[in-house]
Amino acid sequence: MKNSMREKLAQIDRRQYEIDHMLQQPDVTSDINNYRKLTKEHAEITPVATAYQQYLQTENDIESATEMLADPDLKSFATQEILEAKDKLEQLTLELQTMLLPKDENDDRNILLEIRAGTGGEESALFAANLLRMYTRYAERARWQVEIMSESPSDLGGYREVIVRIAGANAYAKMKFESGGHRVQRVPETESQGRVHTSACTVAVMPEADEIADVNINPADLRIDTFRASGAGGQHINKTDSAVRIVHIPTGTVVECQEGRSQHSNKATAMKILVTRIKDAQIRVQQASEAATRKSLVGSGDRSERIRTYNFPQGRITDHRVNLTWYKIDAMLDGDLDEMFNALAAEYQAEQLAALGDAG
Repeated sequence: MKNSMREKLAQIDRRQYEIDHMLQQPDVTSDINNYRKLTKEHAEITPVATAYQQYLQTENDIESATEMLADPDLKSFATQEILEAKDKLEQLTLELQTMLLPKDENDDRNILLEIRAGTGGEESALFAANLLRMYTRYAERARWQVEIMSESPSDLGGYREVIVRIAGANAYAKMKFESGGHRVQRVPETESQGRVHTSACTVAVMPEADEIADVNINPADLRIDTFRASGAGGQHINKTDSAVRIVHIPTGTVVECQEGRSQHSNKATAMKILVTRIKDAQIRVQQASEAATRKSLVGSGDRSERIRTYNFPQGRITDHRVNLTWYKIDAMLDGDLDEMFNALAAEYQAEQLAALGDAG
């Protein structure tokens, strides 16, 4: 273990001891905010401190077993003890490295999921609907809430664009690697000669922004227009200017919303989408810089990159970043995504560990 890592772990170990002592004081709950802060920090660092204590104990075990090597009667036993302890030390080192990786501050946020049809016309729009169902089914399995915020349906029941809010524990942590280009290869329902067509959609996963805390928007930088909503909705939709379009002039970000029945609700939804998109753009600039530094593929934040292919004739889904293929397309399109999400998270973690090694 590198000295820099050992020093950091020793600091965490000392800090845990300090917090233990503070939490035992009789007046610790007199300042409830400070108490919550201490208990949260304690919960976060205790697993690290525990693993570090196990590491130190294993080092001591190796030292004791090494002393026993001088005794012929104990040499065989001691040799076996040393081998097992060294294996454990290696495993603990990796675990501790992983625990020390920087946390993504957005991991516990809810998300806005944006799916846009790309090349392929109606077939692309139908694929966008397939992707929406896939993510919705996954969210249901995770007991997350899904709410459509904005939609632009196509003529055959697909989506030219759809934005949904997904709320639940670690939603961004689980789904943040879905941003990018998704390609589908299949025979469209409208294809009479049975030829396989290739279409594409773009997916964007954005951590939901806190309108007040995360993005500072000057009202003078906004142009807000109202217009009559179009589409299904009966007489109400034709009589009122309930639809809202907001333009953020400095960034050129445009958001339209007409799902709600009132101008007020549409404006609130459009503002939530707007600030989330602006915050997301800031995150992507940061991700692109980090990705360039460590040649990251999984966490690059590049929406133009083709990340996955869904091949219906062969029944397979291939993620090009981790170079893995799964032959269970029906199950995965029905929301069975844990295996793929875990593979992406593991690859990203490996990239972070490699970067940590390079830096050290």
